[in-house]
Amino acid sequence: MDFLKSVLDFFLHLDGHLFAMIQDYGLWIYGILFLIIFVETGLVVMPFLPGDSLLFAAGTFCAGVVNEAGQTAELNLWIVLGLLIIAAILGDGLNYFLGRTIGLKVLSWKIRGRQIVKQKYIDQTHEFYEKHGPKTIIIARFVPIVRTFAPFVAGIGQMSYKKFVQFNIIGGIAWVVGLTLLGYFFGNLKFVQDNFETVIFGIIGLSILPMIIEIIRAKVKSKKSQ
Repeated sequence: MDFLKSVLDFFLHLDGHLFAMIQDYGLWIYGILFLIIFVETGLVVMPFLPGDSLLFAAGTFCAGVVNEAGQTAELNLWIVLGLLIIAAILGDGLNYFLGRTIGLKVLSWKIRGRQIVKQKYIDQTHEFYEKHGPKTIIIARFVPIVRTFAPFVAGIGQMSYKKFVQFNIIGGIAWVVGLTLLGYFFGNLKFVQDNFETVIFGIIGLSILPMIIEIIRAKVKSKKSQ
């Protein structure tokens, strides 16, 4: 429980924590940011780590942040963009690999002679990712929680690796550049600074919007085909 409270506090007060970390760790902060994004996208068991909010906050600090004491904390925009794009792409790549190897092995386990997940469901997942995989991989980048599971499931569904890599790169670049630059240009506005928590939740809400739109479109299309 204490761990979850600490994670929530870090998430909600990311701007303050990041300011202190930049001052305390110096250049090591780039490695810490890299690790958080890599783990959040690369390990299916770590979907609760801040992804969208961290990119936005990092972008804000790339423009320079001055605290009430007059101290300044600043990150290099190009280093942040370069490192975090690599972290996002490698993270999804690892998650895909884990899904394709460990994930498939776990699903093939048998309990009392019965496979945990029927082969037909695995085959259906494979068909889905072959048909809708590229779009799913890109959209999932902008949806918290789903972002962590999508590449793992793509691996389980044995989506073509060549196809996965292409859209993993596109999605990773779009996600990191989009949210980091959003923070860079708007993070230091007084309204944003005074309502940082609200803005973060707003970003999360906007991140979920593409998934909601896709669900609605799928339902409308399904009704028309009936």
